[in-house]
Amino acid sequence: MAAVVVLGSVNVDLVVVGTRLPRAGETVVGGRFARHHGGKGGNQAVAAARALRGGSAHGGVAIVGAVGDDELGREAIAALEAEGVDCSALAVRQGAATGVALIVVDGSGENQIAVAPGANATVSAGEVDEALRQLLAPGSMLLACLELPMEAVLAGGRAARKTGARFVLNPAPAQDVPAGLLHLAHVITPNEHEVGALVAALGGTAGTADGAEEAARALVALLPGLDCVATLGGRGAFMVGPAAPDGCPVRALPVEPVDTTGAGDALNGALAAALAEGRTLREAVARGVAAGGLATERIGAREALPFRNDIDRAVRLLEERR
Repeated sequence: MAAVVVLGSVNVDLVVVGTRLPRAGETVVGGRFARHHGGKGGNQAVAAARALRGGSAHGGVAIVGAVGDDELGREAIAALEAEGVDCSALAVRQGAATGVALIVVDGSGENQIAVAPGANATVSAGEVDEALRQLLAPGSMLLACLELPMEAVLAGGRAARKTGARFVLNPAPAQDVPAGLLHLAHVITPNEHEVGALVAALGGTAGTADGAEEAARALVALLPGLDCVATLGGRGAFMVGPAAPDGCPVRALPVEPVDTTGAGDALNGALAAALAEGRTLREAVARGVAAGGLATERIGAREALPFRNDIDRAVRLLEERR
């Protein structure tokens, strides 16, 4: 059994850091190239493992997904295992390529990303259900993103409900999300663009006066029992739901970002890790927001993910500045 199980993608990131993002049809010359381990699932698993390292749930992270039977896949597994992530449920697909993400980052840290999913697209509902029956237990956390087939993610949510685990859904990358998946989640972590789309998908409406905060309130009104943590980039996050009926802003760490690529994964992994340790959702969101801010201070989604001690210091700093 695992304290945190991540259901998600494993990719290799091919990154060019340049001066600005290209427009459609445009070639921008210059910049630096690097290859990194990535995928939202892989990144979130490492973020959770680092956030738990040295704590009571140290070593309690597992990942469910797939890589190709190629050099990139073997390197991806080795990198995850080096971080203490259990890869026993990470399938190796014969005849499939490991997923690849092409990332361009500008001088201010903003990015554009294109993904070829490869083996990630082959993950089935049946194998997810089988893996999670072995890995989840009452009190476990399941964290899932949307870089796997939707039926596989739905199977994950159903398995979490059956076993009494808590289900944190990171509805990214943005796409049509079935209402049934939203009803399975206990906590949802959309960004400020995704939260309004989720409200619309459920047939609700949200005005524009307060943006993401109003949309988050509308979302939890449509899904009683759900806690929504709307992530707001450099402004932190806004949580609303049973854990914060009146809504609660969570302030961001003041940073000078150089690469925002892994910030959302850092936030989600650290949040799930904190919940697995028995912290309140408010405490977990604060740790997640701190981790997300720290992750923007270095190049590379995986390399920039902060460790437990870094998050502890950042949270203390934020508390002192209240």
